[in-house]
Amino acid sequence: MLKRLFRDSYTGPETFSNASLRSLILPLLAEQLLAMLVGMADTMMVSSAGEAAISGVSIVNDVNNLLIAVLSALAGGGAVTVSQYLGCGDRRQTNFTAGQLVMISGLIATGAAVISLLFYRQILHTLYSSVDSQVMAASETYFWITAISFPFLGIYNSSAAIYRSMNRTRVTMNVSILMNAINISGNAIGIYVLHLGVAGVAWPTVISRTVAAIVMTALCFRKNNAIFITLRDIFAWNGRCLKKILGIAVPNATENGLFQLGKIIISVLVSTYGTMQIAANGVTNSLSVFSYATESAMILAVVPVVGRCVGSNDYEQAKFYIRKMLKLAYVMVVADSLLVFLFTPFALNVYSISADTAALSRTIICMDCLAIATIHPLAFVVPTATRAAGDAKYTMVVGIASMFAARVFGAWFFGTFLALGLIGTRIGWYLDWAVRAFFFIRRYRSGKWQSYRIV
Repeated sequence: MLKRLFRDSYTGPETFSNASLRSLILPLLAEQLLAMLVGMADTMMVSSAGEAAISGVSIVNDVNNLLIAVLSALAGGGAVTVSQYLGCGDRRQTNFTAGQLVMISGLIATGAAVISLLFYRQILHTLYSSVDSQVMAASETYFWITAISFPFLGIYNSSAAIYRSMNRTRVTMNVSILMNAINISGNAIGIYVLHLGVAGVAWPTVISRTVAAIVMTALCFRKNNAIFITLRDIFAWNGRCLKKILGIAVPNATENGLFQLGKIIISVLVSTYGTMQIAANGVTNSLSVFSYATESAMILAVVPVVGRCVGSNDYEQAKFYIRKMLKLAYVMVVADSLLVFLFTPFALNVYSISADTAALSRTIICMDCLAIATIHPLAFVVPTATRAAGDAKYTMVVGIASMFAARVFGAWFFGTFLALGLIGTRIGWYLDWAVRAFFFIRRYRSGKWQSYRIV
């Protein structure tokens, strides 16, 4: 099965040369690595305020990641539609779709911010009633402050998706550098100078996302771009256009949202294992993401590439690039995982955590590196590629079913029922990846994903 998946057979003219693929992927890679480095720096900095603080930030990040996943999926759905219009040469509809994407992203993100600000206590106490009072206090502070940034995050994501559709990822990289520089310098001031604890890492998040949203959106108004937005297109409401965007975005957002909900359920399980295991979960999450940093860049890059090919109705070329980018993802993710494995002992020395927490973290990261290097690209790159062709509902159904049948149930069975704790919850993760990989490879080989072109 895998041999046929990786076999190359395309001999026609290539829309994306190796040089254009490098110019697309390398800035995305730098952007993803920078974001993950800053996330790790956040965790390291807040760890100086104690394990209650790092635990509080960790469980709120699981909740925040639910919204981030939904907003990213919404932007991704818009990027698919914009890329396909760009591929078929309809520039006016491409620009209009971009404006509608910014509008709907801002509205949904603002609604999420309002709900979070009004009900943050109820949300946290419902999910994490078993955590101690210090962890809950840190969680409440971090949640309501970061919720202010949600509208700006939604607008930034949609604007960045527009630039990625144009293959102008160097611009998104530069804005990401600015955003993360503001964030990490603000964290240093908030933690070490002002001694604000978790608030010291929350307020810089708000400021950095606000600045990034303003800069990125302003760039999207430039009329010399291949794609640009106007106020007229943003403030219009076109049901037909929004239906196309949401036709990809809603299944994608539902899958990603429930995926994150599953992670929240697992974090609730972890919260019953004690503060040490909660802290280890936060530390390992901040380090393990580096094992698939390059793959994350490939997942972003495959959307405009496949979308352009499908928009021009060239499915043979789309399949060629899917295989090519999947091979590259495997080379990169194996290298990532090896580096993380070797770097982990040194990284753990930087965290202000107990010896038991560090020992558990080392075990989890070794497990993560092995599973990511073998299964992860098949489970995530392949469905992103077929979704970029318009096949969103199948990936949603498989993703949701696998999340709850394999990941959540597996986490409970191994972590709670068999009393393996955090290690058991990770086994549930790996089962989910394996199930996803099996079904998405079958879908790709069947060719049914080629019947869902949007434009």
